[in-house]
Amino acid sequence: MSNYTMIKEIKEYAKENNVPIMLDEGIDFLTTFIIKYQISSVLEIGTAIGYSAIMMALANPKLKVVTIERDEERYLEALKNVKKFGLEDRITLLFNDALEVNIKEKFDLIFIDGAKGQNINFFEHFERNLNDDGFVVTDNISFHGYVEKDESEIKSRNLRGLVRKIKSYINYLKENPNYITTFYEKGDGIAVTQKKEIG
Repeated sequence: MSNYTMIKEIKEYAKENNVPIMLDEGIDFLTTFIIKYQISSVLEIGTAIGYSAIMMALANPKLKVVTIERDEERYLEALKNVKKFGLEDRITLLFNDALEVNIKEKFDLIFIDGAKGQNINFFEHFERNLNDDGFVVTDNISFHGYVEKDESEIKSRNLRGLVRKIKSYINYLKENPNYITTFYEKGDGIAVTQKKEIG
């Protein structure tokens, strides 16, 4: 079976089972970014069913990914998908709550795509794992357009709370004195953060 067919199957499974995966425009942005900056190591927060980890690995044959997922059903599906592509030697899956994982190694890119309300915690927990010239990429900055909406338009209290947390994270990135962040209207909104050069 070709990679194209297997990717199509993953996307269909995601749609049928309401698993959030990156939009096509977002994944194109991410894989192009990986090629452009010759990213060779990625730490991903939020594996889901392995779609983005697989797409990143396919973008660069030298790339290694460590990815963390706390939902058992999704983790097991991701394991199956990674195996289908024969990427077990390049994608390491960890079944755990990301905030309980302590990793020693450093990465060229940290990709935050887990529980949106935890973005600041994820950033602070894993920033020590970022190489000096590395990047933090965060998905769903727009959150289906809700972040740009007036709060009074959002009927669900839970959704309002989540949108507030994403807005707090956006401000956190903008005001962080150690980093510079660029926001892109690609897919569901992407933030690219890099350490400021000292001196």
